[in-house]
Amino acid sequence: MACSTLALVLGTVALVLLPGCSDDQDPLGAASLWQRIHDENYRSFARAPGYETRKPSDAPHNDQVDIYVNAVVGDALGAGKKLSEWPTGSLIVKDGFTDSGVHAIVAVLDKRQTGWFYAEYFDLESGEARYSGTPAICVGCHTESNDHVNAFGLP
Repeated sequence: MACSTLALVLGTVALVLLPGCSDDQDPLGAASLWQRIHDENYRSFARAPGYETRKPSDAPHNDQVDIYVNAVVGDALGAGKKLSEWPTGSLIVKDGFTDSGVHAIVAVLDKRQTGWFYAEYFDLESGEARYSGTPAICVGCHTESNDHVNAFGLP
């Protein structure tokens, strides 16, 4: 009986500490992705097409956004070839800001061999993710777009 009570308490604590997490969440993957985008200095990446400067946004990732793309995306955009999907290794990072200019979230799309990995970080000091992996809320919103990227199209 004590073990089941402990399991119930630990399960409840996990739900409180990991908001938005479910079976399709990957907090460990989100932590390593947070480290990676900072190690690679994502703000030194090229700007996404149409996002050369901060733009107003009506998307769920805040009121204004800056969007950065790594060299894999940049090379795909510049190759002059028609693509049906983004290549593995594509990395797209969106900084979300409030209307008053407060940096509020970082949202990341990381194209892996297994498909897209989503992460949305709301604690920008610790890198704690609200969503990570393939959460239904992310996949549902991105499914209807060009290979899951809503902000700009495939070349």
